[in-house]
Amino acid sequence: MTQLTPDIQDEFGHLEIVVLGNAFSNGPIPTLEEAYDPKSKEHILNNTYPKVEDLVAELDAMEAVLLKYDVEVHRPELIPDYNQIFSRDIAFVIDDKFVIVQMLEERSREIEAIKNIIRRIPEECIIRMESEAYLEGGDVMPVKNDIFVGYADETDFEKYKVARTNQAGVEFLKTHFGHRTIHAFQLNKSDKNPRINALHLDCCFQPLGKGHCIIHPEGFKFQKDVEFIRDYFGADMCFEITADEMYEMNSNVFSIRPDVVVSENSFHRLNEWLRSKGYTVETVPYSEISKMEGLLRCTTLPLKRRYP
Repeated sequence: MTQLTPDIQDEFGHLEIVVLGNAFSNGPIPTLEEAYDPKSKEHILNNTYPKVEDLVAELDAMEAVLLKYDVEVHRPELIPDYNQIFSRDIAFVIDDKFVIVQMLEERSREIEAIKNIIRRIPEECIIRMESEAYLEGGDVMPVKNDIFVGYADETDFEKYKVARTNQAGVEFLKTHFGHRTIHAFQLNKSDKNPRINALHLDCCFQPLGKGHCIIHPEGFKFQKDVEFIRDYFGADMCFEITADEMYEMNSNVFSIRPDVVVSENSFHRLNEWLRSKGYTVETVPYSEISKMEGLLRCTTLPLKRRYP
């Protein structure tokens, strides 16, 4: 068995190895009680919840782009009738550490499907989260020498099903990655309205490889955090998206290299801006996956990037 030492310094280094979610046996359409985000609930009510064959086709289109750039792509082992699309949330890598997170009980089996990959990672590189700390990969972003993290305070964490990272999760990052500066941002949450719900940080923010970022200011609970990001990147380096664009997941793109971004076919305003800034934009159809309140970054778990 070939050993795999993880290496993720940021969100946009030259991608070498990634886990891409699968939808081959996604299970029946959930009931409203079983759904755990407002956008899925909306599509269940409207009878527009995505079909398995469409989800499979969209993930296959993403895999084709990754293979085009010589990325080693792994897919989770099949768990029958179980949602395994959003691999980002079940674990994340910072530096050479592979962190197995604590998440919703309904999704606890997802980590089992990548045990064949985890077995290749040296034990000293694996961190398992403590019982009181909750943290999902969609909320965690290494940027330069920092880590950006989205979270909910204890009141919101107890109140909202869509609150996935708590203050203890932020403290976990400070404990294990103290060599980096942690910037924690409270996000606006709603279990009912997907146009005002920032499920994870990557639903309202995304750093890019040429020093830019995508941001939806209303996704953040406090204006001071929006101003911090504008100052950090420079206001002229920030592409601000609307509530409707956040709803469609415009900030949830995925960087393969510093100058190569995978985006959704229909993100015309964003894709035009990216190209105007010198990015190569690879587009794929992901609108059906978007109905489940996740997109490109959500479906990918990067394990190794290459740096100059």
